[in-house]
Amino acid sequence: MSILDAPIARLDGTASTLGEITGGRPALLVNVASRCGLTPQYAGLEELHEAHAGAGFTVVGLPCNQFAGQEPGSAEEIQEFCSATYGVTFPMTEKIDVNGEDRHPVYAELVDTPDEEGRTGDISWNFEKFLVDASGSVVARFSPRVEPSDPRLVEAVERVTA
Repeated sequence: MSILDAPIARLDGTASTLGEITGGRPALLVNVASRCGLTPQYAGLEELHEAHAGAGFTVVGLPCNQFAGQEPGSAEEIQEFCSATYGVTFPMTEKIDVNGEDRHPVYAELVDTPDEEGRTGDISWNFEKFLVDASGSVVARFSPRVEPSDPRLVEAVERVTA
């Protein structure tokens, strides 16, 4: 089974799959949080989404409250914050767990992917990024501190959308 087949609700609670949310396009999957020191990355994620949407690319935000309680809000509060503060238009999912025994099936697959330093396993913090191609294969993993505008990330997106 591809991670694209994994059931996951949209932020508004509508039942869906990751494949329906990505629209069968390459995507950058990011565990996001509204009260984190890295939260300003929302602006860069939106810019990346807008810059490459025409090439068939999307960013998908997956809210998570597992890191110091930095995503405590309801779905409505998350949506309002993201759209009002950062103008986010990319799709968002329901709040999920990315680590531990309640880890969402999407992340059960993603954590096996090594990052640039060869590290696999648990998500280290908010805003860890996974680039997947249109078939759901994981192409790259980027640490939370890698900005959406980082040339390595942008080049990877351009390769997967070429």
